[in-house]
Amino acid sequence: MRDEPVAEPVGDAIARRLGAVWRIEGARVIATLTSLTGDVGLAEDLAQEACAEALRVWPRDGVPSNPGAWLTAVAKRRAIDAWRRQDALAERYARIASTLRESKDVELEPIGDAVLRLLFIACHPVLSTPAQCALALTLIGGLSTEQVARLFLVPVSTMQQRIVRAKRTLSAAAVPFTAPDPHEWRERLTGVLRVVYLIFTEGYAPAKGADPVQRELADEALRLGRRLVAMVPREPEAHGLLALMLLQSSRFSARVALDGSPVLLADQDRGRWDRQAILRGRAALRRVDELGRGRGPYAVQAAIAEQHAIAPSVEATDWHRIVLLYEVLGRLAPSPVVELNRAVAVSMADGPVDALAIVDRLEAQGSLANSPLLPSVRGELLARLGRTDEARIAFARAIPLVGNAAQRAVLERKVRALDPRHPAG
Repeated sequence: MRDEPVAEPVGDAIARRLGAVWRIEGARVIATLTSLTGDVGLAEDLAQEACAEALRVWPRDGVPSNPGAWLTAVAKRRAIDAWRRQDALAERYARIASTLRESKDVELEPIGDAVLRLLFIACHPVLSTPAQCALALTLIGGLSTEQVARLFLVPVSTMQQRIVRAKRTLSAAAVPFTAPDPHEWRERLTGVLRVVYLIFTEGYAPAKGADPVQRELADEALRLGRRLVAMVPREPEAHGLLALMLLQSSRFSARVALDGSPVLLADQDRGRWDRQAILRGRAALRRVDELGRGRGPYAVQAAIAEQHAIAPSVEATDWHRIVLLYEVLGRLAPSPVVELNRAVAVSMADGPVDALAIVDRLEAQGSLANSPLLPSVRGELLARLGRTDEARIAFARAIPLVGNAAQRAVLERKVRALDPRHPAG
């Protein structure tokens, strides 16, 4: 007799469903609670309590039709219970309680306004730009501390301390949890753009998990980018960032195979790229030039993405133009990652020997010691030079540094392909 398939435990299914809801609705829930309580830390605590309540109630009563609204309503009630126990906050309790809808389909504050408001609050000038980004990514992007640490190439403990200090600084500075006036936008815009860019980056190439992409994160970053362009239409870098995200997002349909594995740029079917997204991205880049204030780092990155978007193949790409653009980017926003990307472009334009010299200098500096990027690129260059054993060692070094299972599988396949004991195929 054939064994019947084992059903997934209800608790596990609910936990997975809650995780999916939180990835989509978490920023909205926290933004709404922050505007009500005036305290980011309290908003996070209330949201986590609501999630714990969901794990208890949903297996019994079923998942509500509007789970995000349900979480917000439960969190609001928890806030009211806490304020009820504090006589000094009785007046505030009455105000919040009067606005609370008791139905399970309670209306949420518009996501755009709420999320952008929280983003601008988190990017208050009292915080350093790294602290702004770290705090905002955990609140708006819904990223874990480990994911944020990987984005910044720092240890998890360092990132934990940075986020805690950021919250304490906002509290000590008595930062008002209200949307800043338009004249305050400019001083916060650098941090806001950086956060949106990092949210998109995590969606485009997740640092953790099993999926090659997280479209909901990337789509949210694109939505925020469009809203920012509408808010500050004469800021070139807002248009530059939108151009970059549009051009990069055009590849989404071709970046994942039918079996869920990632498809590298050289192997992608360019006929599946979204031509409308490419046209909109190029239009946004033209708008940067029309403003007449020069291209900033995001616009230069968009120009690099444009070269890929207009090329019929990897071989026909204008790699010398891309090398030049990376040199410009290195002057505007120098970083080891930019230099590593320049090395990749140099390898395509002039061959792997010159590129390997760049990578070796970066390795000697040690600035990318905790990142899988450098050993991965080094492995590719060594393989192209026929130095198979060294290439296999480089890829093997990168594997434990990769948090994303799909990306790790790609590297593992490369190692196997270079191992004479396990011939490819």
